[in-house]
Amino acid sequence: MMMLNSGYVFIPLTLVGCGGWVFTSKCKHLLNTLLSLEFIMLGIFFVLSNCLSVSGNEMYFVLFFLSMVACEGALGLSLLVSIVRTHGNDHYNSFSILQC
Repeated sequence: MMMLNSGYVFIPLTLVGCGGWVFTSKCKHLLNTLLSLEFIMLGIFFVLSNCLSVSGNEMYFVLFFLSMVACEGALGLSLLVSIVRTHGNDHYNSFSILQC
């Protein structure tokens, strides 16, 4: 229980909670949503790396998770660039399902 007292779990869970709050709030821009997703993934990465290093397990899963997060970020940025090129901005109000 030394792990819970030293803040190894409280700080990353606060990061995940704040990122989830921003993600579910009414954001007007797609870029804010993508940044909040990256913030959530950073908190989860912090939790995984701390828990696995304290328990003495191998860090292969953390490296796999980090590579998936990098792929998710690249995919999100490519979608953002294509949306900005087609619609001119990243406001949610200017998107229409019928145009896609």
